[in-house]
Amino acid sequence: MTWWGSLRGRLIMTLGGLLVALWITVAFVTSLVLRNEMYEVFDTALQETAQRILPLAVVDVVGREDVNLTQRLGAIRAHDEGFTYIVRNAEGLILIQSHTADPAHFPPYAGPGFQETTTHRLYSEVALQGSIRITVAEPLTHRATVAREIQMALGVPLLVLLPLTFLSILVALRTSLAPLTRFRERLNGRSARDLSAVPTTDLPTEIAPVAVTLNSLLSRLKDAFDAERSFASNAAHELRTPLAGAIAQAQRLQSETSDPAAQQKAHEIEVTLKRLTRLAEKLMQLSRAEGARLRQDMLTDLRAAIRIVVEDLARSEKGGRIDLSLPDQPVLSDMDPDAVGIVTRNLIENALRHGEAGEPVAVTLTADGALSVANAGPVLPRDMLDRLTERFQRGADNPNGSGLGLAIVAAISDRIEGKLTLRSPRRGAETGFEARLNLPVQKEDAVTKHRATA
Repeated sequence: MTWWGSLRGRLIMTLGGLLVALWITVAFVTSLVLRNEMYEVFDTALQETAQRILPLAVVDVVGREDVNLTQRLGAIRAHDEGFTYIVRNAEGLILIQSHTADPAHFPPYAGPGFQETTTHRLYSEVALQGSIRITVAEPLTHRATVAREIQMALGVPLLVLLPLTFLSILVALRTSLAPLTRFRERLNGRSARDLSAVPTTDLPTEIAPVAVTLNSLLSRLKDAFDAERSFASNAAHELRTPLAGAIAQAQRLQSETSDPAAQQKAHEIEVTLKRLTRLAEKLMQLSRAEGARLRQDMLTDLRAAIRIVVEDLARSEKGGRIDLSLPDQPVLSDMDPDAVGIVTRNLIENALRHGEAGEPVAVTLTADGALSVANAGPVLPRDMLDRLTERFQRGADNPNGSGLGLAIVAAISDRIEGKLTLRSPRRGAETGFEARLNLPVQKEDAVTKHRATA
């Protein structure tokens, strides 16, 4: 999932976009209000300027000897003149003008009040019954400059506040969504067989019902899987006694009859019943691999469990083919010895059954807990190796197997968070097959402590 599609990304973009839009709207409305207020202030200034200058102009004009003389006032000090003005008589003759006033900017007198051209805003006032008229002008560019400065003052902070806003939202969301992130990490860290409830104590009230529903679903799934494993285990266990009785009856029938055909039928029944017995045993092992506790609170030596399995298999007709190699020092692990035995037995039985007849099976345990079982035989294709851990996947060369041996090993490997590696050809050879499983072992300090207390 992309960052834009996440809840955090959507909230950041939504909240950030709304804040930016709100800021732009407020800035625009504020600029309009300020512009209107500014126009009122400038219009008042125009009006006030005209009314202040007009009496002085009347006194100056009345006291002249030559009434029609045009007088341009000089500047006392250089400055930018925001307002310019001219004083005219009734005939339009200019009597007084400010030092930067340009008559071309002043249209013909049209009566007292405000007037606007394409370049200036003007205000006119009269005195002495209209014989003296004053017009004050303000460039529209001056007002536009002030308006632009106001807009810049409102807009420039947005460029600074925009990244700060998104950063603040990001920090706030990261803090607020931290419980949800922890919940996701806890859920994501669960293995495929861990269906226990995920803690929901620190989740927001809006998300907590979803987590409760999810935990309820996990609980129902766990109950369903437990019921399935319990049924398989109980069914396999209950079948052991009647199967043993049926095998005994088949063996008795073989010994009591002298008919070769009947003996052959009884032998076939016995073989079939033994195969069914082995399948029931494998189903019990699979149920234990998927549901039982595989780790314990005490340390045991992996070598002991492996040696017991090898010695038990050595009493069979194929046991002499096993070549066992164990380290000289104890290999301590908190793994249940029964689970170690199940793994070892299934790997060795798989190698004996499918390996090349007469060739030894190499069983090796390293000091770091790597259990390896290798056998001679043809090279297996990659697609077959990928399917070997599936349930009821039997080899083409020996269809009499249960098809559960490597599936049981894979289930235990998943439960103990180990790593099961299947190779063909085996290491150091051009043929054969090798299964390697990393079993959990304790560090060197734990081994030293174990020796001291032994």
